[in-house]
Amino acid sequence: MFKGISNLSIDIKGRASMPQRYRKDFCSKNKCKLVITADKDKCLLIYTQSNWNTIEKKLSNLPSYNKEARFIQRLVIGHAAESEIDSQGRFLIPTPLREYAGIQKKIILLGQGSKFELWSESVWNKNMKSWLESENIDEVNNDALTELKL
Repeated sequence: MFKGISNLSIDIKGRASMPQRYRKDFCSKNKCKLVITADKDKCLLIYTQSNWNTIEKKLSNLPSYNKEARFIQRLVIGHAAESEIDSQGRFLIPTPLREYAGIQKKIILLGQGSKFELWSESVWNKNMKSWLESENIDEVNNDALTELKL
């Protein structure tokens, strides 16, 4: 399970370093690969290859004549790109994905259980401020969340 937040930087070639504690989670048969894709919140999602295979199957099985399902398929499957973690622990974030998420130099890597969210630091800070200032932050109108005990 991926958790926590890391402040990272992108190099001139569009590479970021995966924190050491997570690198082994992406490795299989002497290859360390991950899948990066777009999310509707203007961030990127990073999956291990095995977790991605599960997500891709679920998305592929959505009804093709459902407008929302097609949008999610186009966004998530259509933008998916494999990247390999090199010997220095770096992985390439493809240019179209960096542009989509507004990523330039500083990024936030946020653990979300079975995946990571990758945010432009400026977009993350703006959204986080907005989420924290939301007037409805204490109101929970979602049945799944009302049952959650922390």
